[in-house]
Amino acid sequence: MQIMRLKEIREDKDLSQSDVAKLLHTTQQQYSKYELGIQLIPIDRLYILADFYHVSLDYLVCRTDERTCYPKSKLN
Repeated sequence: MQIMRLKEIREDKDLSQSDVAKLLHTTQQQYSKYELGIQLIPIDRLYILADFYHVSLDYLVCRTDERTCYPKSKLN
């Protein structure tokens, strides 16, 4: 089971699962599986969420408690 802050960060923004599912172009049922850790969330969707919430991927997947985004790479 993956440990992520998906539910916590979504609720902090007063969003429903359906709101976030629309952002990710998926269903509420599928998004619920991501939050519950039943199914792994694809990395491309994690990128979308990190950008949307203005947090790092490490924060989303509980590798850090620091919400701050890293500076953008000069390689992009």
